[in-house]
Amino acid sequence: MSIAFTAPHSQASEAGMAILRQGGSAVEAMVAAAAMIATVYPHMNSIGGDGFWVISEPGKLPRALDACGTAAQAADLNAYTQAGGIPSRGGRSCITMAGAIDGWHQALQLSASWQRPLPLSALLEAAIDAARQGIRVTQSLVNACAKVATEFQDFSAYQSLYCPDGRMPAVNENLSNVTLADTFDHLARAGLQDFYHGDISRSLSQQLGDAGSFISRSDFEQYQAQWVDPLSVRFSQGTLFNFPAPTQGIASMLILALYDRVRRTGMSEAEQVHLLVECTKQAFIQRDQLVTDRSRLSQAYHELLHEQTLERLARNVDPNQALSWPRPSATGDTIWMGALDQQGRMVSYIQSIYWEFGSGVVLPETGVHWNNRGISFSLDPQHHNVLQPGCRPFHTLNPAYAELDDGRRMAYGTMGGEGQPQTQAALFNRYVFERLGLADAIALPRWLLGRSWGEQNHDLKLEQSLADDIADALLAKGHQLQIVADQNELMGHAGAVVFNASSGAVEAATDPRSDGAALIR
Repeated sequence: MSIAFTAPHSQASEAGMAILRQGGSAVEAMVAAAAMIATVYPHMNSIGGDGFWVISEPGKLPRALDACGTAAQAADLNAYTQAGGIPSRGGRSCITMAGAIDGWHQALQLSASWQRPLPLSALLEAAIDAARQGIRVTQSLVNACAKVATEFQDFSAYQSLYCPDGRMPAVNENLSNVTLADTFDHLARAGLQDFYHGDISRSLSQQLGDAGSFISRSDFEQYQAQWVDPLSVRFSQGTLFNFPAPTQGIASMLILALYDRVRRTGMSEAEQVHLLVECTKQAFIQRDQLVTDRSRLSQAYHELLHEQTLERLARNVDPNQALSWPRPSATGDTIWMGALDQQGRMVSYIQSIYWEFGSGVVLPETGVHWNNRGISFSLDPQHHNVLQPGCRPFHTLNPAYAELDDGRRMAYGTMGGEGQPQTQAALFNRYVFERLGLADAIALPRWLLGRSWGEQNHDLKLEQSLADDIADALLAKGHQLQIVADQNELMGHAGAVVFNASSGAVEAATDPRSDGAALIR
């Protein structure tokens, strides 16, 4: 049987594929790639951030693993209120625990129940070598460094790591992170739980405290990723799966479930985009009102995928007129990766630190930079996402998976904050409904309502080639448009792996907007 791996950086794809070739499971391949992507795409993700897994075994319902961090036990609502708010960068923006590593640990425990595990050292070896020997700087990394140059000019640890000669790195230069290599090497020998209960946790907690974070050693010791049931909904050609709260997985599900109800055959591309955008608006309205930590969810959230709710929301979609926008948007930096192993097991995985370089806090003893996901919390005591110790903030991250009635199984996803559900819907519509090839479904020009990472405008953005074809028609329906260059990174880094259980055929594709590779063997 074929194996496949896709990631937004070619070295991550190669690391994952190398494990698959050794007979490793899709989970083991994903851990190897997750370590590598944290090394080669440090502006997008880190082991100081979060992870979300959807894992599918043939013939079984998929499982979901929530490895997002909870707010520190000492996170003080009053202290942040009196200080004028939650800062977006620096030590006080380090509010939530990093869950990614415990996600790796628990996913590997599941993998070990399938087959004899490979040594952890084998999974981390490629990332250790890359961090120690240095990575090739990409344009994406240079762009991120340029964006934060002024903001991070006084962040000494960041400057030492990313501007070692007193200047930003240039494309194709070599950039090493020896302390991160040492951290991976230590974890390979001591085990992943050392991140929470051993020498690594002692170092991280002390340096976080020195930076002004409320995160303490006890937060490390108490943290555990959680297995949860994925969301699911039937549509005309199969079943969609995605991640439950506190992620926006519900929005991704709603967009496609609503679109399945309002679409018709023979639509023009302008009509397709208009309806998908209008379904997005309905989904985002519900998301913004209802998604929060699972302990605080209302009954209305649990009823969003019920038939009556879907029919009611679908009636709000006008095929001829755009709903007035904007509404508040979410941003974020992320990576998505997908894997298929020899036994037909599939993984859809996403890993993130929220904004580019997260909080900007680099912990020099470990080479780890910490997330700033906690800035998603509200300081309004009446808000459904109010900051509370032990709670999870709202997340844009949502790894997607679908099982089609014709036997195809599809792991897919993207980075891009607010754009994640929209890009998922775009590629899914093209591949499943319009029957385009997987690579074309991802590569063709896309759109984005609101803002993605690095953007603040809330209008409907179209890549130039798409605008040339449909802008006039969308303007006539009342959309406010902004035209951006083709193959624009703000449209996200999408990818997908598809396995047809009926024929044995495998497809994999990555986004030309990224530095990725889709590998099949």
